[in-house]
Amino acid sequence: MTTITYTAEQTSEMVAAYVATPTAETVATFAEKFGKTVKSVVAKLAREGVYKSPAKAKATTAGVARKDEIVLALELMVGVELKSFKDATKKDLEAVLAFIKREGNDIAEQ
Repeated sequence: MTTITYTAEQTSEMVAAYVATPTAETVATFAEKFGKTVKSVVAKLAREGVYKSPAKAKATTAGVARKDEIVLALELMVGVELKSFKDATKKDLEAVLAFIKREGNDIAEQ
């Protein structure tokens, strides 16, 4: 036997409101209104095929130099391959690169 958790009227009201405004606030409003948990409302909306999970924030790497790019920049500055630098930490590589640029050594100008 199946227990009726939401009436047809509650379901249609909730679906219509969520389709119009698919936000966490809409879900929370109906959870409070119907005396249900947010998880229950989300599950019902998912079963009805209208729930959209919130987009996850993506880490941005734009403008962030990768370790191999830093090694390449250093190799170009000194004109030799720096094999052991490939095993160095990114933090150490950034420190070396910053030092060279900050000190204005002739190496950085090449």
